Amino acid sequence: MAETALTDITNRITHAAGIARRKADDITLIAISKTRTAEEIEPLLQSGHRHFGENRVQEAQAKWPELKARYPDVQLHLVGQLQSNKADDAVALFDAIHSLDRPSLVTALARAFEKAGRSVPCFIQVNIGAEDQKGGCAIAELPALLASARDAGIPVTGLMCVPPLDVEPSPYFALLAKLAADNGLTGLSMGMSGDFESAIRLGATHVRVGTALFGERG
Repeated sequence: MAETALTDITNRITHAAGIARRKADDITLIAISKTRTAEEIEPLLQSGHRHFGENRVQEAQAKWPELKARYPDVQLHLVGQLQSNKADDAVALFDAIHSLDRPSLVTALARAFEKAGRSVPCFIQVNIGAEDQKGGCAIAELPALLASARDAGIPVTGLMCVPPLDVEPSPYFALLAKLAADNGLTGLSMGMSGDFESAIRLGATHVRVGTALFGERG
């Protein structure tokens, strides 16, 4: 059950933080609820969990407004790629965006923030493994993208990455941590169900866990 899994994951976060001599309270567990129904999500909400992540704006629009009305302190994170033409919708619904990755999205988000009269913290997604099929800005392009985001008034809180599959992720987590430090950023959105403990030991402030909480998708 999701509630039991939540307790297990929380305990593992606490243990990993202890090894790294960090406080567990400094690490945000984002429950990745993409493709999950409101009925699957509700038990975690009832258990008191409040940080959730979605990949697609349209899917989130279909299920979260009603849930947020009942649980108004929910913090919803967009962890998937964001199309520039969905920026207004994303800013209206989400409380953090983890996938800022290109200049055109900087422009779209700055405009959406101004229109909405609110801004939300953003993580710049870095294509840490230089993979053609993945989103994220190239490492070499990070300083310029960060500068343009800051110039546009976008509150950049940190960096996000998804390491390549089937390889040891720790070097990629360490590289993202170094990039963040070099650019004066403290937030690190990294680590998923199979590797979040390694990510925590290397400085993750936000871990994105789906399967380990909800089980395998049917």
